Amino acid sequence: MTDDRPDAATAPEPPRDAVNDPVCAVGIGPGDPEYLTRRGARALREADVVVGFETVVEYVSDETDADLLTCGYDDEAATLDRFADRVRAGARGIAVLMGDPNHSGYQFVGKVERAIDEPVRVIPGVSSLQVAASRARTPMEDAAFVTLHKRGAIDADLDRLGDAVGDRHLLVLPRPFDWMPGDIAAHLVDAGGDPGLDALVFERLTHPDEAVTRTTLGELRESAGGTGRDSTPFSDLSVLVVRTG
Repeated sequence: MTDDRPDAATAPEPPRDAVNDPVCAVGIGPGDPEYLTRRGARALREADVVVGFETVVEYVSDETDADLLTCGYDDEAATLDRFADRVRAGARGIAVLMGDPNHSGYQFVGKVERAIDEPVRVIPGVSSLQVAASRARTPMEDAAFVTLHKRGAIDADLDRLGDAVGDRHLLVLPRPFDWMPGDIAAHLVDAGGDPGLDALVFERLTHPDEAVTRTTLGELRESAGGTGRDSTPFSDLSVLVVRTG
């Protein structure tokens, strides 16, 4: 689907002097306000209008006096059109995304760019992937990172995981709710992964109710199957880490 292509990732960001007062896409971190960067917080304070999914905007509503435009999947396009109208009228606009826009966020960044018909400046944030890597003691340079948290085909992403299992640590963002940790574990075992490999599922990282499940790949696959919230024991805010051994 054309609307789901990560168009914002098809070319480098333009030079700073090539865009006047650009719209920014701000990564707000995993949810705890302590993980919002000072640069991101300043952009929010200076904004006239902020757009993002409702659950994301809620986390930063106390950080800005801007008008807040929230959306879900059903009204995403209409909300971005309203945002674009405000920007064209001279408002300073900010789009907000969970974590870091470079981790799963480029589909939304691309949609913002298409709505305003201008490049968007990305302000990186702290991703739950970074926090999970620290908790699991898996250096990023020794790990393969794959996000399944996107719309569209993920066959190539699943192939990358299958090729890397056992050779590199895996850092995976599951997709609610059809590709949750148990489903990924089942795929990895079917691809030849050792069922005894250590698997950790981190839920709601940096939140007060943060939790971690320490298990094995073989045990984790027992929760595979289903496509709804009630079909998995894990939160939609989960990160799966599979260690090499």
